[in-house]
Order: sequence, then C-alpha cells, then structure tokens
Amino acid sequence: MKRYFSLALCLLIVTLCSAVDYSSYYQNLPVKLQMPTAPVIPSLTVSIADFGACPDGVTDNTEAFAKAISHLRKQGGGHLTVPAGIYLTGPITLRDNIDLHLERNAIIMATPDKNKHMRVDKTTGKREERARPFINASKAKNISITGEGTIDGNGKWWRPVKRSKVSDTEWNQYRAMGGTISEKGDLWYPFNLKKFANLTESAEEEIKLRMHMVRLTECENVLVSGVTLQNAPNFHLVPQRCNNVIIDGVTVRCPWNAQNGDAIDIGQCRRVLIINNVVDAGDDGICMKGGVGQTAFDYGPCEDILIQDNTVYHAHGGFVIGSDCSGGMKNIVVRHNTFSGTDTGLRFKSSVGRGGKTQNIYISDIFMNDIKDEAVVFETTYFDNHVGAAPSAQQQPKENQFLPDFSDIHISNVVCRGTKTGIKAKGSKGMVHGIVIKDSKIFYTDKATDISEECEVTIQNVDFRTF
Repeated sequence: MKRYFSLALCLLIVTLCSAVDYSSYYQNLPVKLQMPTAPVIPSLTVSIADFGACPDGVTDNTEAFAKAISHLRKQGGGHLTVPAGIYLTGPITLRDNIDLHLERNAIIMATPDKNKHMRVDKTTGKREERARPFINASKAKNISITGEGTIDGNGKWWRPVKRSKVSDTEWNQYRAMGGTISEKGDLWYPFNLKKFANLTESAEEEIKLRMHMVRLTECENVLVSGVTLQNAPNFHLVPQRCNNVIIDGVTVRCPWNAQNGDAIDIGQCRRVLIINNVVDAGDDGICMKGGVGQTAFDYGPCEDILIQDNTVYHAHGGFVIGSDCSGGMKNIVVRHNTFSGTDTGLRFKSSVGRGGKTQNIYISDIFMNDIKDEAVVFETTYFDNHVGAAPSAQQQPKENQFLPDFSDIHISNVVCRGTKTGIKAKGSKGMVHGIVIKDSKIFYTDKATDISEECEVTIQNVDFRTF
C-alpha cells in the first residue's frame, strides 16, 4: 500500500481516460448537436487485489471495493483495476474522478443475498422500498466504467418469470430454486427461495425491490466503454439527469424474456453519444425517457443525443422514445444502426398523463430484419404491462394534461426485410403530427400501413412490398 501513497505524491498530471477523438461523429449532422465532454481521470492506478479482494466467486468483496474507492477518493481519484476472476459483491458506489476498469476475464457479480443490497435507516431501522443500484453514483463528476470484463447483476434471483415465456425445462429450473407459483400457475416469483430468506411479506412486494444494475444520477462527464453488462434484476444501464455521457462499445445482454430487462435507458440527459454498442435484451433496447409530470417538464428535455453504429438483436424496440415523455425530447440524431429480431424497430410510445413534445428528431440509415410487429410505430395509449400492473389505474389520469405530442420527426433510408406491419400510428388528433417517412424500403407480411385518420404521417417514396 505504501507505494501507492508515494506514487500519488508524484502524479501531478491528469489524463483523459480515453484517447478516442469523438469529433468525427459530429460531422454532416442534420441538426447541430453539442458534443459531450469526456471524463478526466488522474493517472493513479490501484488494483482491487491490494485491498483484500478475493476473486473466487464466493467471498464477499463489498468492503474491498469500498476501501479501494475511499483510498482513490482521498488521493483525488484514479483508476481502480479489477484483474481476472469472479468478484462477488454488494453495491459499489463510484465517486468523483474514478474509473472502474475491468480487465479481460474479470467478472463483478452482484451477490444473490438481497439483504446486502438494501439500505436501512440507522435511526428508524426502516428499509428503503427498492434495493440500491448495483453500480451507482450520484452527483459525481468525471466517472467511468471501462475495460473488457463483465458486470453481472445475477438477475434470476430477483426477476419474476412468465410461464408462457419459458420452456418446460426452464420452468423446472426455476422451480428447483424454490420460489412461489401464482394461483393461476402463470407466474414464478423469487419468493420463498430455498437458499435466501424473504425481505417482504408477499411475492408481489418482493419483486418491487428489484434494483437497476448501473444507475448514474445527476452526474457529469460519464464514460462507459468496452464492458459487458448482463443479467440485470431490472434495467441495465440507466443514466438519469446526467450531462455529458459517452457509451461506447458496450455489450448489453440478458434473457429475451427478462421482465423489464431494458438495456440502455437515457433519462432526461443532455449531450449524449451512444456508439458501437451491441444489445440483446428482454425489453427496450436503446430508449429515451423524459420523465413524468410537472417536475419532468420543469427540468427540460433529453437533448443533444447522437446514436450511431449500434446493433440491437432482441428487444421490444430497437430505438425507443417513451413512454415517459413529459420533459420532452429535443435534437436527437439516430443513424447507421442495425435492428435484427426486435419486436418493433423504431418505437414511439406514450399516453395521456406522461406525454411531452418531441423536436428535431432525425433518424436515417436504419437496417432491420425479422421484426416481429412493426418497423415504425407510434402508440399513444401505451400501458406498462409489467407483472402485477393494473391497466385501469394507469389509463385514467386525473387531468387531461401532458398529452403525447410526437412531432417534428424525420425518418429516411430505412430498409426493413420482414415485419408484420410496415408503419403504424394510433392517436387522437394532435398527438401524432409533423411526421415524415421517406426514401425507404419495407417488406411486410400483413399490412403496409395502419395509420388512423387523426395521425398526420407523410409518406414519401417508400417502397412497400410483400409476398
């Protein structure tokens, strides 16, 4: 340990944690976007091994990670290297000027002991309603997660499973873990497990504890690069109200039937670059969220977002806006992406009470195949059909405000081979308007278009074909 203190005294120069020049991505854009600022990380490097970590897949390394990050924080920041091995741990909280770097064959895995993820008020003894995000940061500046290793959320211990979405063999594997089967026999809950005690009084309450895997809240200058994020209990990568976010070369994967297994959810962030990523997820692939209600409206839109050169395999949508849109969406460019095997390709979803305005959305050069439902879809009566959801409660807002307002959206050069419906749009007058879809080729199997009279969608030079 002494050598690190000595080294810290000598290191006066800080370096960018990535030498990549991202300016080339901002050439020939259809709308001017502000480019994100990459994080700056001090050169000091330490290994998690020097803080007592044991990569045997059994030892709890929560304290080792906390000590290492505390040490770097006192030195002004630096790189925390995780060598090859499996590191079981509870939540990891990143601080200013710190890079969490996973070397090849390094796996950071969330402990299945849910108690280790719960925050308890020391005064009242009351437990919070949801587990802490596995990798988290709040109001931090200059943070990154990099390398060739893997972060695994151990989601099977947290997620409910629908019987209709698994084979007999998989269903029996879940039953072998213990758990609880619903009265109808259509759901398996991770409640009354053989190896771990319950934290709540019911199966329905237990699944509400599910944590996001990597959640960064109100942070500035964020880089996530190279790593694999897999098997989250809930969403995988969730920057919320962050400024300057770069997500480059990340692989996100989980079972196709993982409930609420969103891959990348950008919530009311500004200046975001999402490039070279590969997604295979249980829910939405690359999704923009704008919050719900007046607080989200006052904060403002997701803004200055560039999404390019990504591949999305299974997901409910390849690129998605919504369903939370109250803060709005502004200046978003999506180009040169591949969607292969998604339920929908370009998906715009919202509903009364959570809608908002979109502005300057430009989507081009999208290549899709084997799309289950629609290549392009606008839906304004979206219902979040998660386990235990009640449609009647979500479809009856108290006031007729925060209406969906999908407008100023420009889509061109989409090539889709195989989709049930080419273009679908449903909504009341004024909810879907100012939409232009042009210069595209769509091979469909059921309908070329399914657009209600109240929706204003201009279709120019789109070649629809079928068998």
